[in-house]
Amino acid sequence: MFSRFLPALISVLMLTAAQGAEPPESPQILKDNRVTFRFEDPTAETVMLKGIRRTLVEMKRNKKGIWSVTVGPMDPGIYDYSFMVDGDQVIDPSNAAVKPEVNPDTSTLEITTNTPLFYQWRDVPHGTIHLHEYYSQSLKRLRHVRVYTPPGYDQETERHYPVLYLFHGTGDTEATWTEFGHAHLIMDNLIADGKALPMLIVMPDGHADLQEEEGDHKANFVKFEADVLGSVVPLVDSSYRTIATSAGRAINGLSMGGMQSLEIGINHPDMFAWIGGMSAYVPDPTDLISKGLGNKQLNDEIKLLWISIGKDDFLLKDAEKFHALLEKHGIRSQWTLTEGTHEWSVWRSYLRDFAPLLFRAKD
Repeated sequence: MFSRFLPALISVLMLTAAQGAEPPESPQILKDNRVTFRFEDPTAETVMLKGIRRTLVEMKRNKKGIWSVTVGPMDPGIYDYSFMVDGDQVIDPSNAAVKPEVNPDTSTLEITTNTPLFYQWRDVPHGTIHLHEYYSQSLKRLRHVRVYTPPGYDQETERHYPVLYLFHGTGDTEATWTEFGHAHLIMDNLIADGKALPMLIVMPDGHADLQEEEGDHKANFVKFEADVLGSVVPLVDSSYRTIATSAGRAINGLSMGGMQSLEIGINHPDMFAWIGGMSAYVPDPTDLISKGLGNKQLNDEIKLLWISIGKDDFLLKDAEKFHALLEKHGIRSQWTLTEGTHEWSVWRSYLRDFAPLLFRAKD
């Protein structure tokens, strides 16, 4: 929780201010892509770097009370990390880049290269990310959603565009797919290379139930579905030039968002003809898509049902059960087992692979 690391972080900032000193430079990317992390706290007993190497890395303190460690060389990419200060997890107070989360506790680092990766900035036409605050009719409160419009949207004023509804995972927010997932840059690059059709991407807040208990997602799913169908889709169709048909809408998400996208999509093929799930959390597949399983026209209504998960993902067994259920009921799907675990490097690649399949003639 935020309250868990806030006292430690406040004490560090107050100490720095009292000393009249600037925070130490952190992270510092060296010429050979080694990275030095620094954290100032003369009173700490131990400080560890968490996240970069999937294990805790011990940091050393100098005479000024600055803890540091250098790791690498590191491959180009996007990383999240934090410091463990006497057992408490804190963000890097010297780094303004923080991963968007419900309870933020990780800082982020991006290492670029002269040959950008598929999710990094390139000198190509870029789209726009719009921030919306809307009143949810079902939840009776204000909510937030992000909408990506592709390059040329504002110039081609007579053109209507298909829409991908893209959901985040547990603990993330409506900002995570852009600020950490780089969904907008992935789409900019795909469109520039002619690999994907221009489309809107809608990224809502997946946490609809404010009283949700850990491990109990059912109430949240029910409330989120009502919000998406009752408020988000109408907002997007009334605010943008969309193709407001099932053939013009796709839906996908990761982990918790994968369950949400599969549930909403399969149960509402009249709204979404292109459906995906990335490393989806599907503990009870029969309950998840009970309505869709009884639809004898489902294969005709869905143009694509795409499911991907990593070989080392802890949710693999549940995903395999879900796939088996689809096969048992004769529901066609595109099942892909990839390398990787339950992490963002996998999900960025899934968006890269999924988007080019959308809104094309059914084979």
